[in-house]
Amino acid sequence: MVSVIPIEVVGMAVPVPGEAPLMLLREPDGARRWLAIMIGYGEAEALVRAREQIAQPRPGTIELLGDVLAAFGQGVAAVELTEVRDGIFYADLVLVSGTRVSARPSDAVALGLRQGAPIRVAEEVLDVASVQLELEQDAEGPAADVLDTEAEIARFRAELDGLQPEDFDDL
Repeated sequence: MVSVIPIEVVGMAVPVPGEAPLMLLREPDGARRWLAIMIGYGEAEALVRAREQIAQPRPGTIELLGDVLAAFGQGVAAVELTEVRDGIFYADLVLVSGTRVSARPSDAVALGLRQGAPIRVAEEVLDVASVQLELEQDAEGPAADVLDTEAEIARFRAELDGLQPEDFDDL
């Protein structure tokens, strides 16, 4: 059995205008491992709508898929980012019935967010594809655990700027 751990969606980033957006995820509870998954603009829009629970006048593809699942008595129990192969991330939708359906991470995460399902990642995916960020913390007691998300994203973008295509050759 593959070991999976929770991961949270922090947001989207476009490191360089005109390039593909990145879905940014990180371990919860102050952990420092982040994932950046390249996605399309349409998928980024769907993810933002799902994350912010923004309603549309008509259902989009993600909402339609959720409605179809519900019509068949199903729903998403969890989303799992399962592997990275040749630089491509893979995910599974784990349905309430236990059935696993392969999906692109962006679609799986957007549907999972819409349905309130937990998002998890295989430990091996974090081991090979994450970026570790060491962040300074506030020295004032309980506030020390509160992370400044904007500062984290800025540091993460700086880390991404230093990456080269050959850095992903072993994925």
